[in-house]
Amino acid sequence: MTAPIHTLVADRARTAPDAPAVIDTDGRRIGYAEHLAAIEDAASELQAAGLRPGDRLGIVSENSHAAAVLIFAASRLGAVAVPVNARMSASELARILAHAGPRLVAYTTAVSPDAAAHAEAAGARPFGAGAGAVHLGAGPAHDHAADPDAAVILYTTGTTGDPKGVMLTHANLRFGGRTSARLRQMGEADVIYGVLPVTHVFGLASMLMAATHAGASIRMEARFTPAALHRAILEGATVFPGVPQMHALLMEHVRKGGLERLEGCALHYVSSGGAPLDPAWKRKAEAFYGLPLQNGYGMTETTAGICATTSPIGVPDVSVGPALPGVEIRLDEAVGGEPGTGEVLTRGPHVMAGYYRLPEATAAIMDGDWLRTGDLGRIDEAGRLHIVGRCKELIIRGGFNVYPPEVEAALNDHPDVIQCAVVGRRLEGGDEEVLAFVQCADPEGLDVEALRAFAAGRLAAYKRPSRIVAAAALPAAPTGKILKHKLLAHFADRLG
Repeated sequence: MTAPIHTLVADRARTAPDAPAVIDTDGRRIGYAEHLAAIEDAASELQAAGLRPGDRLGIVSENSHAAAVLIFAASRLGAVAVPVNARMSASELARILAHAGPRLVAYTTAVSPDAAAHAEAAGARPFGAGAGAVHLGAGPAHDHAADPDAAVILYTTGTTGDPKGVMLTHANLRFGGRTSARLRQMGEADVIYGVLPVTHVFGLASMLMAATHAGASIRMEARFTPAALHRAILEGATVFPGVPQMHALLMEHVRKGGLERLEGCALHYVSSGGAPLDPAWKRKAEAFYGLPLQNGYGMTETTAGICATTSPIGVPDVSVGPALPGVEIRLDEAVGGEPGTGEVLTRGPHVMAGYYRLPEATAAIMDGDWLRTGDLGRIDEAGRLHIVGRCKELIIRGGFNVYPPEVEAALNDHPDVIQCAVVGRRLEGGDEEVLAFVQCADPEGLDVEALRAFAAGRLAAYKRPSRIVAAAALPAAPTGKILKHKLLAHFADRLG
């Protein structure tokens, strides 16, 4: 049986008790021995409050030492952590907690005004754990059991429907952390910049678990700002996994300071996930960082990772790379519609234990021991996977297949575009139109016709957007991932 995830902290505390484990949001440095002591204190308090093995512990939080402590404390008691981003609305949070049925719910009130508001609404009381101000309240406990090996239940952002509780095991998380650390060549001296929410799989597996496995430290940031990211890099962050919007805003921030690239920093690894890359944007980012920009692909159901690149700087490859060590991928071309293109399937130690309380949904996504990702891809002669879109997002226009990532990559290449999202909208008669939603610094000043002409030089006529909507921000999950299913409703007044 796989050792629980909290033992990674305990092992490191024995061998290097004073080595930094966490740099909290207030700048305080916590060594591994102190980190372990906080975990043990929290576990004792939770046990005294009634948490038992197999129970779920809701954790309504934003990134902080307390959030990490609570996740590991649940492991220490044999309970299952249910991390939920505090920035969710009250109704979203209530729906998740009702389904998860935690016995207790903890709120990281010190670092999150939203968590404090949720705690007050729930009548939660101050909790005496040694990791900063936390409040604790009763949850809507029920008798449904999670998988016996589950360490966490992560609820998806609902990009394809109602959120589902993904059960990830201790083995899943240890594999994800180990693989991420090795991929980045992380060691004990590394500092990973932790702004991706640990309530989501990218932040949990690829940041917190990777740092813990490597014996490195994680610098917690509750919310993203380009100024805070720039400061952290100048103060010694060595690993920065982010999403395209973070990189674009950092570059804009540094340019406003009169510089064209980063200087005098210790970064050795930078990656971009959650959205496709295009060659021109990748070249620009690599020139800015002076490092290769790595790409990757994964989903909550696969503990974040399926594929990743390890490309040298300057390589124009914009694939998501080959399968990670120990991971297998294949294509189901019956779903793809074109030769060489198919739905991506994967299997290996990264695949979830299933959806909590949803056996039919689990059966629908699993094909034997292969997991159906719902994404369309192709595999090149070097074994690298190229994602061309989601099965459900494929746009059929005039009888031709339009893959949104290709259109998005063409628009993202424009210097005024921070990021964009492309979706289809059905017309009378059954055809679809291509709609592009573009995030830019000055929506009012964007020359939409010039952007159309720019796209026309890169896309066939049937792929070009019928409408382009410019905005200062697009609806997004806390990770920065654009919520495409919300675009039509969010901009309904501008679409007519």
